[in-house]
Amino acid sequence: MTRRTGFILLAAGGSAALLIAALGSQYLGDLVPCKLCIWQRWPHLAAVVIGVVALAWRGRLWPTLGMLAALTTAGIALYHTGVEQHWWQGPTTCTTAPLGGMSADAAFTQMMAAPLVRCDAIQWQLLGLSMAGWNMVISLGLALLWALALRER
Repeated sequence: MTRRTGFILLAAGGSAALLIAALGSQYLGDLVPCKLCIWQRWPHLAAVVIGVVALAWRGRLWPTLGMLAALTTAGIALYHTGVEQHWWQGPTTCTTAPLGGMSADAAFTQMMAAPLVRCDAIQWQLLGLSMAGWNMVISLGLALLWALALRER
């Protein structure tokens, strides 16, 4: 096995492991994902597919796309972490927002239309980082693995 193959296997396998962990926390741990949680899963799925393709075809394109997928999910995770920490407001469909002069009827209608899971509420954390925070950190590491695969010929 070449170093390139090893880096690709680690990077794509890391994305697969994160997807399995997310699905396990959802279906076994009863942690219901919010909209931003779901968004973070798609680039990981893309990275797994890219990893399979990168093992079959050489070239710089596939590791580059894998690195972009990892950086994309890291970016979404950073955004989600900021929403959870209330550094900025998230999508209005999954965060609490000030009423800002809204009537009681309009506020009630908005609440009834909102999803049950809020993007700005931390459901789980370890060592001070939420799942989104850990996803960001690990995804940056996966992007580094993709970059190392890109350097190998």
